[in-house]
Amino acid sequence: MTKKVFVMSGKGGVGKTTVAVNVAAALAANGYETGLLDLDLHGPDVGRMLGGGIIPSLFFEGKIAPVVFGDTLKVFSLSMVLQEGAPVAWRGPLKHRVLEEICSKVDWGEIDFLVCDLPPGTGDEVISAFQILDPDGVLVVSTPQEVAIDDVRRAVNFVKKMGKEVIGFVENMSYFVCPYCGQKSFPFGEGGVDKLSEEFGVPVIARIPMDPDIVALSDSGRPAVLYKKGSILEEEINKILERLLTL
Repeated sequence: MTKKVFVMSGKGGVGKTTVAVNVAAALAANGYETGLLDLDLHGPDVGRMLGGGIIPSLFFEGKIAPVVFGDTLKVFSLSMVLQEGAPVAWRGPLKHRVLEEICSKVDWGEIDFLVCDLPPGTGDEVISAFQILDPDGVLVVSTPQEVAIDDVRRAVNFVKKMGKEVIGFVENMSYFVCPYCGQKSFPFGEGGVDKLSEEFGVPVIARIPMDPDIVALSDSGRPAVLYKKGSILEEEINKILERLLTL
């Protein structure tokens, strides 16, 4: 049975897509048949982070064949079929219909996990995604600063209203380690996600540091977790995988 995992946040810019891509890539690299579905209609970035410029083929019966990245990671993102730079100016009802089409027509085959990268916030697309896909668990990504925490709190309460479980917080851009002196600093502050953890009784299962290599690899279409073996990033992503395997 496919386990459906949503990766969401209360706001944009916290690295939600980076987390989703690296979690999916790590699952696939560990031998799990994995699908990665980009549900951010207005800012679909999964294609860029996995190389970009790939158009999925169509089965004759109208099903969409996802792109296969590596050996076992199957991927679909609207960015793979849109002209680069083209805006998606759709209203709510149309967005719901598009999401229904995507969710029903992408042919994932037999997979163990479907990782879904949601758009930021709790608007039309997010509501539709919960209604259509019925996730088994939700990962919530945040950075430590208060402006992010305020929005993440709304996202957690939204998940609860939808009758679903937040299985863990992922604190992204948690800290920075100086490459020269090794000292750890906290550009976005510290302790914010821990407060959320205490408030909702949800564990912080990973803390991903700021790392220029992650940015460079993502921009070049290479999931950082596959290229930074033995790194803190790999250790933290593996902690997320351990939690997902308990679903």
